[in-house]
Amino acid sequence: MQTSKVALAKSSTKEYLTNQAANNMTESIYTFTEDFDVTPSVQADFDKNGYIIVRFVSLGLFFYQRSLFDTEEVTLLKDALESDEGIIRYAFGRDDGEGGKIRMVLWNQPGNDITGVMARCEKIAGTMEKLLGGEVYHYHAKLIMKDARTGGAFVWHQDYGYWYENGCIFPDMGTVSIALDKATQENGCLKVIPGSHRIGRIDHVLVGHQMGADVERVTEIQKFLPLVHVELEPGDALFFHCNLLHRSEQNHSDKRRWAFLVAYNRASNNPVIEHHHSRYVPMAKVPNSAIKMCTTTTDLTGKEFSDPATEDIKKVTEKTQR
Repeated sequence: MQTSKVALAKSSTKEYLTNQAANNMTESIYTFTEDFDVTPSVQADFDKNGYIIVRFVSLGLFFYQRSLFDTEEVTLLKDALESDEGIIRYAFGRDDGEGGKIRMVLWNQPGNDITGVMARCEKIAGTMEKLLGGEVYHYHAKLIMKDARTGGAFVWHQDYGYWYENGCIFPDMGTVSIALDKATQENGCLKVIPGSHRIGRIDHVLVGHQMGADVERVTEIQKFLPLVHVELEPGDALFFHCNLLHRSEQNHSDKRRWAFLVAYNRASNNPVIEHHHSRYVPMAKVPNSAIKMCTTTTDLTGKEFSDPATEDIKKVTEKTQR
């Protein structure tokens, strides 16, 4: 009798968390239009769940609503990122400790190429300023390359679990993750725990070959909060708080999953120590129209590429545009 009661309780908890995850996901999904803004409803969802998704929503065979970046903008970005003359030359790899490989490029200053223009445009930077409640600057950006069949996994972590160690006193920080390819559970999309940002910073320790959130604490958290798989179409974007717990699995599928991420820090939260990411540099925002007008798509001038393992920074001072 006792066993059946326990089983029923576990079943009820699982059903509750599943339903709660569906509710959280629905609450935090928005469709981009030219007048998209951080309304009180958008802000409330971000504050409650720790993220919002601005995504493509199909409304029928011949009519659809837009994702944050349209097909032309995504194509411009992908062409630049895949170019041998672009940032791909600064890529580095890490074993994930589970047989997969994590490939990425990481840079500090936005520069004037297509990635810098996107990072400074109103629909990303302006939106993040409103979500975080004040002026932000470009903390760093990265290209995550989860390749088909070999793409590595990331363990559960909070970005602030790392950034706290960099001298950022407050968690007034966030990231925008833009899908370059369709992101699904099969190719290792992000998983998030809605509401976990309200728990505060969790100690980060060595988990396998990676630094991640304390495993026992995450296990307990998952008994109270749901799990959401963030499946996206190309051009969709996830805006998330730096304390939101997230991870991703390996990519065993035949489809790659690349994503372009921009991390922002409040200007008022300037790091108190020097480290391998940028301290406060005023960021000049640009209109959304600047993306399609960008003529320096692969010019890396002004960027600072870094490798966290060595903390070496490679500054690009000469024009490198093709």
